[in-house]
Amino acid sequence: MEIYLVGGAVRDKLLKLPVTEQDWVVIGETPETMLKQGFRAVGKDFPVFLHPQSHEEYALARTERKTTHGYKGFSVHAAPDVSLEEDLIRRDLTINAMAMTPEGRLIDPYGGQQDLAQRIFRHVSPAFSEDPVRILRVARFAARYAHLGFTLADETRLLMQSMVSTGEVDYLVPERVWAELFKAINETTPSAFFYTLKDCAALAKIFPELDNLFGVPQPAQHHPEIDTGVHSLMCLEQAALLSTSPEVRFAALVHDLGKAVSPKENLPHHYDHETNGLPILEAMCRRLRVPNAFKTLAQHVMKYHTHCHQAAQLRTGTLVDTLAALGAFKPANTLDAFLLACEADARGRTGFESRLYPQAEIFRRAAKAAVSVDTSVVLNGELQGTGIGDAIRRLRIKAVADIINADKAL
Repeated sequence: MEIYLVGGAVRDKLLKLPVTEQDWVVIGETPETMLKQGFRAVGKDFPVFLHPQSHEEYALARTERKTTHGYKGFSVHAAPDVSLEEDLIRRDLTINAMAMTPEGRLIDPYGGQQDLAQRIFRHVSPAFSEDPVRILRVARFAARYAHLGFTLADETRLLMQSMVSTGEVDYLVPERVWAELFKAINETTPSAFFYTLKDCAALAKIFPELDNLFGVPQPAQHHPEIDTGVHSLMCLEQAALLSTSPEVRFAALVHDLGKAVSPKENLPHHYDHETNGLPILEAMCRRLRVPNAFKTLAQHVMKYHTHCHQAAQLRTGTLVDTLAALGAFKPANTLDAFLLACEADARGRTGFESRLYPQAEIFRRAAKAAVSVDTSVVLNGELQGTGIGDAIRRLRIKAVADIINADKAL
């Protein structure tokens, strides 16, 4: 059997990065001969098989022909006469179009090794433009490898721009957009995903809510970076430094969506942006079919991040009510995730990147004090209905006030 290691495994081996999974291409075989050798068929759209021992994927060499719009609009031809070079040329980037024999000999018909050395993302052939998902994939590779100095080739950027202007990008489906976004925000430099999309004009089509933030000014004394779009991506970068949680990173990214609809006569101020953004976030999550855990945390951060920033100035009752709205008194809660996203917001400003965020500790201590309240007297008493909740709230306010006063006395 003539087999070659292909794709990301070859790329990352040459970059001396960890290889988590290996994909192989098989030349000169048929589905029948693969099955006879013990491989298990798993491919739906083209012939892919799992190795009987390693369970790695082995795909028959194939070519593709564009039949209609979208990333599924292809006719696949897999046959024994398809060459390795024909299989590789259908791939997206030159750095992903290299192959390696089991013995380690490199096959590089399209200059991938040179582009890898020069840290360039370059499309293999004009067929790149036939699949709109490739715009998202290139942006995701930017998020993964930006810290290594990778940049996008000018001709590839122009090709991606033409895919936007001709409408090919409009055929992306929500599930695939979210899948790529999820992967991107888990990468090392997630902001590069959005900057790459913006550079080719795709951000306005795929994530208009984020694109609308660029060019919207904020008060320079609080936001030296001024631009709200820049601030949002700085928050995402800070969230990536603070947490590996994709929910935290997503919440930090979208927390200021409401600033895009602030009346121009009020700029650079953004009154009520915390609540003005909620319907925008709701529509975005509905369109992209964002999982509820991401949506709920993002809603909490959007609505209450300024409360958190002003923790030291909040009335005790407002602090307790905010913690209750965040679900902080429940055994399973996301308070720590909320606080991390708020800290990312506070640090996601030019010159503020290393500033401490004592507000988080105020919220944590208040939550701990409120949860420690003995509610049995109220629950076992004569109060009924809303009277029970009001009484427990008063107990929590007193407990939080006591801890705050004790802290001030130190």
